[in-house]
Amino acid sequence: MLEVSAITQIFGGVTALDDVSFAIAKGDITGVIGPNGAGKTTLFNIISGIYSQTSGRVMLEGQNVSGLPPERLAPRGMVRTFQNIELFGGMTVLENVLVGMHTRCSSGFLACALKMPWSVREEARIRREALRWLEFTGISELSDVTSANLSFGKGRLLEIARALAMEPKIILMDEPAAGLNSQETIRLTRLIQSIREMGITVVLVEHDMELVMDICDRIVVLNLGRKLAEGTPREIQDKKEVIAAYLGEDS
Repeated sequence: MLEVSAITQIFGGVTALDDVSFAIAKGDITGVIGPNGAGKTTLFNIISGIYSQTSGRVMLEGQNVSGLPPERLAPRGMVRTFQNIELFGGMTVLENVLVGMHTRCSSGFLACALKMPWSVREEARIRREALRWLEFTGISELSDVTSANLSFGKGRLLEIARALAMEPKIILMDEPAAGLNSQETIRLTRLIQSIREMGITVVLVEHDMELVMDICDRIVVLNLGRKLAEGTPREIQDKKEVIAAYLGEDS
């Protein structure tokens, strides 16, 4: 589904990523972990088109998508959520999801303004589908609430619902469990598993090791901008170099 080949990213004199390569199989849940400053979010920003890498390439389903901006990646099936929740605070929960469906709408501004019959039918259809995604993520009862008034955990779920509304092939989640309590994390774990059951490939950056070890098929470990290890959860938790990177050599 996704292949990252020899990605290097240099900011000024700082090498944030150095020759990072790995592949992600269709339908897998893959975790990208590492200490703070390892380059995880920078890697996500490159894959999702926010940054252009210094060198290397990103392949999506065998096609080179290096340098394509997010708005061109979304129609190809790649979407993401953010470490710091990014919502349209003045819009309702439902309106946020409707915005996420823009890639699947064909009516133009004029047709909408004149309320042409096909435009009205399309609006009704995407509204039904948006409500379905809110129900899938468990927040349908909040559809009319202004998103700025949501709790942190509900905001996370809304961001995921908006991403899913684009019907992606692959979703990148940047620290989805950050700021959640234990019950919200359990709910998130079940949601991610349900997303995979729909056939959507999931890649997540996460510091919650219990969540990562529970749900990931494979894990990629970054440290100081380089790939330190890659393998199944059991293989990763037994690697001395991974333990040293997190806990120090003496541990």
